[in-house]
This record gives sequence, structure tokens and C-alpha cells, in this order.
Amino acid sequence: MQTVGEAGSAAEALALTASLLPDVVTLGISLPGRDGLDLARELRDRYCDLGIVILTACGDDDILFRALDSGASAFVSKEAAAIEILGAIRHSAVSASSFSAPGLAEALRRRNAVPQQPLLSPRESQVLWLLQEGRTVSDVAQLLHVSLSTAKTHVARLYYKLGATNRAQALMTAVRLGLRDHTVAVASGNLPGTHL
Repeated sequence: MQTVGEAGSAAEALALTASLLPDVVTLGISLPGRDGLDLARELRDRYCDLGIVILTACGDDDILFRALDSGASAFVSKEAAAIEILGAIRHSAVSASSFSAPGLAEALRRRNAVPQQPLLSPRESQVLWLLQEGRTVSDVAQLLHVSLSTAKTHVARLYYKLGATNRAQALMTAVRLGLRDHTVAVASGNLPGTHL
């Protein structure tokens, strides 16, 4: 294993990589003037066989998954034992397109264990129910005891979350997502609300 260059900035790292064509590049998360993970993505786009190791002092799950998404080959803590860092470099040299990270399995379990938030708030669920009943925005305002402007805002948010531009699209998307199949009473009144 031989070190062929050292860069102090992202621009310098790009230039050195282009001129030296190393087998592996190690990057920190924070680089002067640029995010190290953005640089990793650019390097991956340019050099599909380049091993890219992300060295970080911050090992939280979000950074780990961003490193995975960037196309990095390995993710390892700067505080790790030298043998672990060298192992990440060796892995990256022979398997640039795969991803290695201590704790990846646990991070995936934590991410998958996070309960999914409902797509619609209880109020948006009420608005959806009223729209499916054929109510106008004025009806929505009156029945929910809110101003017309507030009702329009609720409808706009509902359309945005469903990727719709009108009532028909919103209702078709709600059917496709199964949002109209589960109605329950909402504590604030007797209007049903839809929940995932």
C-alpha cells in the first residue's frame, strides 16, 4: 500500500485523482468549501472503479446512509483501530462498487424499526372524507368551523401530499393508496378521518 498524494481541498482532490489515478481515495466528511459526500458522489460518477473510503468522526445513521447513497465503497470512523481503517481501504481497492461499514446491519434495523408516520394529518383526513362526500370548500370550512381561507389551505395541503391538482386526482390517489378504506372517528368531532 502506497500513498501517492494528499489534498487540502475538494478541488485539489479532484485534480490529484485525475492526474494520479489512484486505486483508493479517502475522504473526510467536511472539506474546505465542499461536503465530502458530494465529492464522493462526483468521484463515483467519474470513476466507477475507484475505491472511495469515507473517514468520519461522526458515525450517526444519517451520515452512514448518506455515504451509502453517495456511492462510497466504505465508511469508517477516524477513531477506529488502524487495522479496521486499513481493512476498509483494502476492501475498497478490490470491491469499489460494494459498500462496507461497521454497524451497517444495526443501522438498517434501527431505520426499519422507526414507525411510519401517517401520510395525512387527522385534519387532512377529515378534509379528504368531506371531499369524497362531494362537499365544496365552503362546506368544508363550515363543517370544520374554520375560515374559508383555512379550508382552502387544508385542501391545498391535501392535494400537495397526494400529488394532485384537483379533487378527482386527489380522490383517485386516495383510493390507490387505500386512504379511503379506513375511516375512524376523530376526537375533535364526529367527522371521520382516514389513517394509514
